[in-house]
Amino acid sequence: MINFVPHKVSTMSYPLYLARKISFGADGRKSTPAVRVATAAVSLSVIIMIVSVSIVLGFKREIREKVRGFNSDITVYAQPRQTSETNLIELTPELKNAILSTPGVVSAELSISTPVIFKTTDDFKGVYMKNATSPQTLNFLAKNLERGYVPDFNENGNLEKILISRKTADQLGLDTASHIDTYFISDNVRIRRLEVAGIYDSHFDAYDDLMVYGSKDFLQEINGLPAESGTSVLVSTDDFQRLPETAAEVNRSLMKELTEGRSNQLYKIQTALEAGAGYFNWLSMLDVNVIVILSLMMAVGCVTLVSGMLIIILDKRRFIGTLKALGATTSKLRRVFVYLAIRIAILGLLIGDILAALFLWAQDKYHLIPLDPDSYYMDFVPVQISWGTFLTVNLGVLLVSYLVLILPSRFVARISPAETMRDEK
Repeated sequence: MINFVPHKVSTMSYPLYLARKISFGADGRKSTPAVRVATAAVSLSVIIMIVSVSIVLGFKREIREKVRGFNSDITVYAQPRQTSETNLIELTPELKNAILSTPGVVSAELSISTPVIFKTTDDFKGVYMKNATSPQTLNFLAKNLERGYVPDFNENGNLEKILISRKTADQLGLDTASHIDTYFISDNVRIRRLEVAGIYDSHFDAYDDLMVYGSKDFLQEINGLPAESGTSVLVSTDDFQRLPETAAEVNRSLMKELTEGRSNQLYKIQTALEAGAGYFNWLSMLDVNVIVILSLMMAVGCVTLVSGMLIIILDKRRFIGTLKALGATTSKLRRVFVYLAIRIAILGLLIGDILAALFLWAQDKYHLIPLDPDSYYMDFVPVQISWGTFLTVNLGVLLVSYLVLILPSRFVARISPAETMRDEK
């Protein structure tokens, strides 16, 4: 029996050498149609899978940041023991230290929210005015600012300036630099004429319709509150993924203050996940859609890859029979087509990765694909470019491709040299 070793391949595994040669067409340069179709199918599947995951991650990031902007990660309220008690909370140094000493907590800021009525000559509107002093809230407002500016509410010259939503501005016919008569509803109605410094638009109509932002010092003054009193404490954390665990730790710290006698106040805690439960439930439905898309695209890529391999094997029957006649073993020949398929998969992955990265970059920078903000809470398709997504999809495609290629490579064993010789005649 003659041992088959291709010429000039003494230092190379000849199955790998043959796999590289088979991928070319008759002219020795262009790839065969079956190889091109299989490569295109893998590339398309990779693009759709990466883009789908990136879009869902983008939606989750944008919705999470909007909910956190309006509610903070954790909000601490005072819980009155009797109906006659006030629901105001006092952020004493002891309470602040207890919250900040909790692992995962970054900051704790006093918040004041009070109902007000805006009145113009033709219309009026009831909203809640809230102070904007925490870095998280200020960054959120700056990101969603449509026109005007976000004033430094700690400066005395900005105490009677406010930020309103575009929805409120449209309803009342206001713009930046407009002045609006504002009625503060408490034991005694107080009226102030406030200036609109900026207009924001988060596309969260449920919040935009109600929330107006102003100075903490101004709200404390007009409501007759001391410097340490407000309606809640806004707590920011360093890891949103661990929010339930961090909230439980904050709750334990507050209970410890109560049981050890350093406080006589009961507290209630609400997380952003609870405040925005409807939005996060909507996002969980997107997860199901992505799983379906990934499964379908993986199936399409695998079926096309297997079909391409079968076409190539049938097209190379005479070639396989000749190699068997020269002494090539079946396992070596099966390895030839496994190498060929892996070569196609890697090429498809590279093309898919490059095109997906270019599209995601363009969408993130230029917002090429718009959305209806009334339905999706934002006016463009958000994307999050995550190299972990690229790595996971690539490894998954390679693994699945290798496993499914075991089936077509087995057809090599059924090809007989005698039959191929007879077919040639």
